[in-house]
Amino acid sequence: MKETKNTREKICAFYTNDYHFEMMSLPYIDTRMEKDDEIIILTENSLEESMQTLLERTNLKEDKKKQILELDWKNNDSEKIKSLEPKIKDDKNTIIFVKGKEKYIQQINEDLRKKIPNQNHVKIIDCYELEEIGENLREVMNQYDKILKTAGEKEIEKIE
Repeated sequence: MKETKNTREKICAFYTNDYHFEMMSLPYIDTRMEKDDEIIILTENSLEESMQTLLERTNLKEDKKKQILELDWKNNDSEKIKSLEPKIKDDKNTIIFVKGKEKYIQQINEDLRKKIPNQNHVKIIDCYELEEIGENLREVMNQYDKILKTAGEKEIEKIE
C-alpha cells in the first residue's frame, strides 16, 4: 500500500562535498526507490561521474546500481523541471533533491512553486553546502521541520 502524505513536506540537508552528499542521500534514495517513489535530482553541478565512482565502491547489486544511475545526476534542471508535471500528476509520492548554493536552491524552489504549486505528495529536500551556510546554519534550519541524515528524516527542534 502506498504511503501518501496530505501535506507538502520541506526537508533540509547539509553536505561538505559531492561525495558526502551522495553517501548521505544514497540510503534514503534506496529506501524510497523500494517504496516505488519518484526521485528527481536537481543539482547545480553534474554528479554523474562522482555517483558512478561511488557506486563502483559499494556492495549494492548491479541492477540497483543501474537503477540509481538512471535517476539522471546531470545538471540539466530546466529539462527536468519541464518534465515534472506528468510525473507528479499520477499522485505518486515524489522526492525532489535540490542540491547547490543557497541562491540556486532559492531559484529552483521558486521554479518548482510555479510548476507544481499544490502538489501535496511531493517532498522537496533542499541540500546546502555547509561551507557556504557557515554561521547561518541555525537560520536555515529554522525554515524547515525535518533534516535528512544518513539514517533518514529527523524532526528539527526549533532553535531560537
